[in-house]
Amino acid sequence: GKPSMFDCIHKMRTRIITSPKFNGDRILGAILFEDTMNREIEGVPTAEYLWKEKKIVPFLKVDKGLETEKDDVQLMKLIPNLDTLCDTAVAKGVFGTKMRSVIKLANKEGIKQIVEQQFSYGQQIMKKGLIPILEPEIDIKSPEKAEAEAMLHAELVESLKMLRKDQKLMFKLTLPNQDNLYEDLVNHPNVVRVVALSGGYTRDEADAILARQTGVVASFSRALTEGLRDDLTQNDFDAMLDGSIGEIFEASKLGGK
Repeated sequence: GKPSMFDCIHKMRTRIITSPKFNGDRILGAILFEDTMNREIEGVPTAEYLWKEKKIVPFLKVDKGLETEKDDVQLMKLIPNLDTLCDTAVAKGVFGTKMRSVIKLANKEGIKQIVEQQFSYGQQIMKKGLIPILEPEIDIKSPEKAEAEAMLHAELVESLKMLRKDQKLMFKLTLPNQDNLYEDLVNHPNVVRVVALSGGYTRDEADAILARQTGVVASFSRALTEGLRDDLTQNDFDAMLDGSIGEIFEASKLGGK
């Protein structure tokens, strides 16, 4: 029959992952959809292939999408099968998870709910021995972006106080208006890493802001795949991917200084 949308998506992801330019020299981790985790690349389960062949740490996207907007934010839909999903992920060699919610405006109550939900699911995931990436994205087009970032920062700092020493997580955050706003999170003992999302900025814009954030590295999906097309020859595809990875890597390194 006709290939499904998931088949087409997997084909493109396979093409990226199997490219000789996509490897652990410049890439720390890759976030997989559940469908991708359950498939194979060159006959090997995706997560295992990433780690064994590429030395790239596999993460799993566990959220089920967003609720409709309320209090100027979009919470995550409930994740009823989270425990089972985490067990499957652990069995398949996955290292951590990722879940995304969205903040539209500087609404204190809404932002508080976002952080509470992220940490609540985060605790459930940590119990399974996985490292959760909490991703409370702030819309880059928000007219109150800087204020929302200050509120989010305060809530994240507060919520980290509830963790035990052995509980570790990561944050995936929108590139901030105020440089190094999240530097205290980067240095926090419970935080493995702070990574930045590109959030709709072009790759050049995102790289420029990222390079000014000390200790923050890129987690750019939209900016990484910019310009990649199915009809490119293998050489052109690899060259374009190599350029994207190179630019993002250099910006991450500058931020890492």
